[in-house]
Amino acid sequence: MDLYSFPPIAAVLDGAYTLLMALAGLLDPLIGVTSAAAAIVLVTVIVRAVLIPTAVSMAKGEQVRARLAPKLQALRQRHRDNPERLQRELAKLYADEGTSPLAGCLPMLVQAPVVGVIYALFILPSVNGHANALLTETLGGVPLGSSLAGEAVHGTLGWPDALVFGGVILLIALIAEVTRRVLRPPVPPAATAAAAAGQAGKPGTPATSGPAGALAAPGVARALGFLPYATAVVAVFVPLAAGLYLVVTVAWTLVQRMVLRRRFPLPEPPAAPQPAAGAAP
Repeated sequence: MDLYSFPPIAAVLDGAYTLLMALAGLLDPLIGVTSAAAAIVLVTVIVRAVLIPTAVSMAKGEQVRARLAPKLQALRQRHRDNPERLQRELAKLYADEGTSPLAGCLPMLVQAPVVGVIYALFILPSVNGHANALLTETLGGVPLGSSLAGEAVHGTLGWPDALVFGGVILLIALIAEVTRRVLRPPVPPAATAAAAAGQAGKPGTPATSGPAGALAAPGVARALGFLPYATAVVAVFVPLAAGLYLVVTVAWTLVQRMVLRRRFPLPEPPAAPQPAAGAAP
């Protein structure tokens, strides 16, 4: 059975589709053939604005996890041979702090159905039994329902289409690079020094000791820093309409995280110990 044809889901998709096309109709006298693309941008902004409270909750959860990371690391080291005791101590720590290890996860679950509805409107040829006119609309002459990979496979990719697709993908990649530089997790100096000396990962040497926990290990941090580029890769294969959604989403996410990081800053990692006077370099 097609999940999208299930009556409740089909009704939700139809309502979202009607709203999107109505917005496109309102914008058409102002911007003409790009009205559907503008409607996608507008709907994405509206959805992300509605979800601001969940973003605030995620930022608070990130701050709490960063603050508790040293204590969590210490507990794991102390009770590494006693898993049951470790679980009890972790549960007690979270209870004492008035939080839980799932803090920050629930907001992501709230966003999931919204993102799913928007994405479905970009890929389905029909919605609730009628043709999806959204996919026949264009941006720069490129149908919103087409993809860079699809046109390349079918041999229909021309320079005008390639420029539009390339512009969208390049913009996502540029935002990803800014995100990687601005929002990289803090790396404790001690962890950096240990990694440089080849000591990270040795028995008895914790990978990190700073507020970012295990995720702040230099190698892991570098790997995570390139995850934003995955969105640019996804944009190669999804319809152009979804690419527009991704552009607005990654841009909104970057600005929103920068603002919330200032409002809920992460603790600074502890400074690296200074060598004793007269010690050999």
